[in-house]
Amino acid sequence: MRILITGGCGFIGSNFIRYLLKKYRNYRVINLDKLTYAGNLDNLKDIKNGRNYTFVKGDICNLRIVNQLVKDCDIVINFAAESHVDRSIMDPLEFIQTNVYGTCVLLQAVKKNRIPLFCQISTDEVYGSIKSGSFDENSPLKPNSPYAASKASADLLCRSYLVTYGIQLMIIRSCNNFGPFQYPEKVMPLFITNILQGKKVPLYGQGRNIRDWLYVEDNCRAIDLILHKGKAGQIYNVGSDTEITNLKLTKLIAKKMGKDEKVIKYVKDRPGHDFRYSLKSSKIKALGFKPKYTFDKALDLTIQWYKDNRNWWKKLK
Repeated sequence: MRILITGGCGFIGSNFIRYLLKKYRNYRVINLDKLTYAGNLDNLKDIKNGRNYTFVKGDICNLRIVNQLVKDCDIVINFAAESHVDRSIMDPLEFIQTNVYGTCVLLQAVKKNRIPLFCQISTDEVYGSIKSGSFDENSPLKPNSPYAASKASADLLCRSYLVTYGIQLMIIRSCNNFGPFQYPEKVMPLFITNILQGKKVPLYGQGRNIRDWLYVEDNCRAIDLILHKGKAGQIYNVGSDTEITNLKLTKLIAKKMGKDEKVIKYVKDRPGHDFRYSLKSSKIKALGFKPKYTFDKALDLTIQWYKDNRNWWKKLK
């Protein structure tokens, strides 16, 4: 099996590459990454010389490079994306370029080269916010940030290529991931590393917003399961049924790290801040998916990883 993975030096992409090559010894992975600020070669330095792994520095918006790499691949998986909501509020254009135009370039290459399967890694944020209940795969897309809108646009492009050109594809929408190698601008690594540095943790508003959290290794297992047992043309939600307010999460991290509520610094809420994300994941559960890690255990592992890997994140901060 020959797989092109885009954005493989990012958080989820790098974890998935390592997971895939460990499980499938005969798979070959080509990693195309532009190495923006969040793309880090250190994320995969332990496998960089592996016989089944090849890294190519390049942009998914470059059709020539993409066409060259896509040839003879069995699967293309698109992890490449600008993904930080705060940055999208400050500069939406870069998100449109990478997340929308870049996805379209990949779809064009998949169509031209008749690749058997394309997998778009999306997000629960495309559905918008929900006060009660949960979104299923047929829920309307109502994104509320430029980031979420760019990802929703990419999903709709995928649908159009499925219907118009008949390419085989899947869309995977996961809830909030956390774990090793997550860039320290995101909430969990930001709070953990701030506490390790003796700093306050900035919490938006009153911290009442609710998120569903999934350990990144469990997300990798889910993506693997969908690729091998899912059906082309389908969308799959991946949730963990572990909803928690941002305030409760912050207090829990602080407690586990020997701190109290005094470490919290309440800051002005960001514009358009979604109140709650929640996914109904019955389709992937029907394939046999169940998270391996409890939230509490996964949080312990995450905190310990950032304690043990200060050299990795200190230079990023």
